[in-house]
Amino acid sequence: MGEDDTPDNPVDQKIATKDVSSTVAVAGHPVHAMSVHFPIALTIVTLGADVFYWWSADPFWLRVGLWSAGFAFATGIGAGLVGTAELLLVPGIRARVASWAHAVAAMMLISVAGLNWGLRLQMPDAVLPHGLLLSLLAAFLTGLAGWHGGKLIFHHGVGLMVSARD
Repeated sequence: MGEDDTPDNPVDQKIATKDVSSTVAVAGHPVHAMSVHFPIALTIVTLGADVFYWWSADPFWLRVGLWSAGFAFATGIGAGLVGTAELLLVPGIRARVASWAHAVAAMMLISVAGLNWGLRLQMPDAVLPHGLLLSLLAAFLTGLAGWHGGKLIFHHGVGLMVSARD
């Protein structure tokens, strides 16, 4: 970085000039940022339900895992659609590598969440070990997608509306 906090690399300078404001927003609040909390939380709940089922063998945790995996998948589809719209509509988001890394990790997560839910629908007894392993993979992918999503927000300022202080 130079003295005036602009990147020295001409490619970085060109990318830095592109707008990164959210186009899919409600009252200035990006819908994607608001919607990702649900699949994140439900993915972790599914992992927790699997661990509790492994520990207790209580069928209650099978039902919790089925519902949380299903809603993790469904809400992930919704968040993914909004995120894809942002990626395609905002040139400043498309120009950043972290956007594509986030998108790939998130799509992998949604795929694994769908597989995890489908497994539970078809073979509830396969939660150990297959469902647990899918839940662990989904938790890892949640962290990976979240890392890149956080980089977009905190490093690149994607979706932030910053106004001058009075």
